[in-house]
Amino acid sequence: MSKVIEVFADVGCPFTHVGLRRFVQRRDALGRSDLVLHVRAWPLEVVNGSPMDPGFIAEEVEQIRAALGGDVFVGFVPGSFPATSIPAMALAAAAYDVDPGIGESVSLRVRHLLFEEGVDVSDHAVLHSIAEGFGFEADLDDDTAVLEDHRRGVGQGVVGSPHFFTDGGDFFCPALAVGRDDEGVLQVSPDPERFDRFFASCLQ
Repeated sequence: MSKVIEVFADVGCPFTHVGLRRFVQRRDALGRSDLVLHVRAWPLEVVNGSPMDPGFIAEEVEQIRAALGGDVFVGFVPGSFPATSIPAMALAAAAYDVDPGIGESVSLRVRHLLFEEGVDVSDHAVLHSIAEGFGFEADLDDDTAVLEDHRRGVGQGVVGSPHFFTDGGDFFCPALAVGRDDEGVLQVSPDPERFDRFFASCLQ
């Protein structure tokens, strides 16, 4: 029987990309295929009232890459950053309606394309190709499920992307410590102890 780990996140959030990758790596290392991610939409362009800034995302990517090494964000291209991530999150929501495993796979796939291959995941042709590969169809212009996830997240007290919820508690961005120094420069570092606590909570 599968155990669902719920996470609210935006496709365009680089911290989420790291957190999901770390979760999958730990899950696979432990052979816990019963743990399944349900990645719900936390549309930052709705939360903030404006589209995400590719330059700001590039700054975050640069700092994360410096903190973690060269095996992440290898193909990120700021110029290909999507003007909106809502269609990609609508795609993931449609995939979850088909099957939780397909939903997780699609959620991971769109982030890999964006952050590791430099693909614009607001391109409907790209998204329809993903859906076709997994054997389902999605109305990419229907944002109903995305906005419903946002309402659900507000009700659960989501503070940002990614925010994980387990039976043992909730954890905002558990894989990384993120802040700014006195001069306002972004500071990012791994947080293995907090990630261990988060993952232990997933096992409860």
